[in-house]
Amino acid sequence: MSTGTEALPDDADLTLPLDDRRELVEWTIACAERMLPLFRTERPDDERPREALEAARAFLRGELGIGEVRERAFACHAAAREAMDPAAVAAARVCGQAAAVAHMAGHARQVPRYTAKAFPGDRVRRDEELAWQRTQVPPRFDHYVYDGD
Repeated sequence: MSTGTEALPDDADLTLPLDDRRELVEWTIACAERMLPLFRTERPDDERPREALEAARAFLRGELGIGEVRERAFACHAAAREAMDPAAVAAARVCGQAAAVAHMAGHARQVPRYTAKAFPGDRVRRDEELAWQRTQVPPRFDHYVYDGD
């Protein structure tokens, strides 16, 4: 985890070094875990988003390579395409983007974007979730995630 003394990431670098991606993956998993129930409400038997998050955790532990995690992220996005409810679609997308950060840090920027789409008609809940995410992002990545592109 970050000590807060690391250099700020280059906003133009969508890949970032491995240690930076690992730190961001921890944050994206935490965000996605909170969104997963929105998907499970519509598709309780579809394990692809959960499997994508498990793959991201295995990446953090050094048990899975980037290619294998990407496969799970792709499967997660396929699950999103099969969902009907906008909240379920967005939640699956958050999970897919969270796992994809193992490959490319720039995917972290999509987590708040898809989170916002998960709460159509419920601005209070949307704003609460986005505020939680913002308070949890490692401080040196705040600008990278929220203002970097």
